[in-house]
Amino acid sequence: MNTEKVVNVFIWDLTQGLFPSDRQLIPNLNDIYELELAFYENRILSDAELIRNGAYFSLIGGKYTRHFLMCTGEPLKLPDHSSSRLKSFFEKNIFRTGYATHGLFPYRGKFHPQMIKGLMNVMGLKPGDTVLDPMMGSGTVLVEACLMGIKSIGIDASPFCRFMTQTKLDALTMSLARARGALANYEEGFAYFQKRVGRPKPGSKPSRAKTTKDAMSVMEETAEYLTKKDHQTLTEKDRDTLNTYHFLLLAYLDSACYVERSARKAPLAQFRAILERYLFVAEKIQKVLVGLEMELVAAEVLEGDARSLSLDDNSTDGIIFSPPYSFAVDYLANDSFHLNFMGINSDTLREGMIGLRGRNFSEKYQFYQEDMGKVLTECARVLRPDCFCTIIVGTNNNQLGKVFGVSPDEVQGLHEILIDMGAGCGFKPVKVLSRPIIGISNTMRREYILILQKTSH
Repeated sequence: MNTEKVVNVFIWDLTQGLFPSDRQLIPNLNDIYELELAFYENRILSDAELIRNGAYFSLIGGKYTRHFLMCTGEPLKLPDHSSSRLKSFFEKNIFRTGYATHGLFPYRGKFHPQMIKGLMNVMGLKPGDTVLDPMMGSGTVLVEACLMGIKSIGIDASPFCRFMTQTKLDALTMSLARARGALANYEEGFAYFQKRVGRPKPGSKPSRAKTTKDAMSVMEETAEYLTKKDHQTLTEKDRDTLNTYHFLLLAYLDSACYVERSARKAPLAQFRAILERYLFVAEKIQKVLVGLEMELVAAEVLEGDARSLSLDDNSTDGIIFSPPYSFAVDYLANDSFHLNFMGINSDTLREGMIGLRGRNFSEKYQFYQEDMGKVLTECARVLRPDCFCTIIVGTNNNQLGKVFGVSPDEVQGLHEILIDMGAGCGFKPVKVLSRPIIGISNTMRREYILILQKTSH
């Protein structure tokens, strides 16, 4: 046995063979797909671009990257009663998620922001380009694009998603003085929202909404009036009022949702803990962005239907989205409390939601295919030729196996189905990456990243 040769091999670190010595990776880069994205970033981006927008590097030529700086320190101010498992998760994933304003509101099924940043880089998107997320959910793509200087458009059928995304974007730069005052007087703020919004019932299911109203109808008259004005003409004081009330409302809805799910913590204490966490998140990113505010790019946050986009042909430079996990995750059931608080009829919204239409698995799957065909057709229409559309989708073979009456191992995955659909719309697959799913592995084991390119002809 040539033990000397073995020892010499072990001396080398894998990254030493992939990256120049002056480019240091982010700590805890453990998954293969992350290493792949880092490899592509290294090949595509210059040193200056890596420092400004790189997702997977901490040091470039001895200079810290912006991503490293915005992530270091305590990741989130978690409640005292948080489990050791939850605390460990955020400590290990400090560079993947929870930074910037992504930590506002724990939306189920959200992207890892770091992954989205890396994908925009490997898609060739640069400051000044426009990226579209036609199913924006919690707004991860838009927040990342804003930080990277990339213009963005986000569309979602859910009014709550529109409200949540806009609040996260505003929290990057809004004045936090009044929000700090609200935390100092959290009992008064809690009483205000209980009166305006409603009182959560610990450990119960949310009641049905009786009226239809927008997010700001639960606000004081001043804030509600401001929503009807042209935002470009708002005074600084008016904008401060509007942003602060959005911020506080989201915190209250977040806390109320926790209370509805569990009676473990009193509603007032829950509101205080979440508002404290929201302020910590906003203050942390704003400190990093001091002097860089002019580099941020405004996003367009819209309510609409991904099957019929209100955008011009060939108007976007890239598309990133995650279609609903069909019948694996019922997003409206998860959001019903917030939608009901906002006076939105969940049943009516469900009738038009992709992946939720249908009475049984078989019918839901049929509608899902029809709807996703329309979405991909629209994506091909609004994307410029030769540009990329990236789709992140989990394959829920267990449910699909029930549809077809076969073993899950015999089922064509959703990612394969979408690739076939995309080919019919003028998309060719250029790369397929996969990553393990943690948390719902009984439903889906892997998530696939499909990078498709719109052909010129």
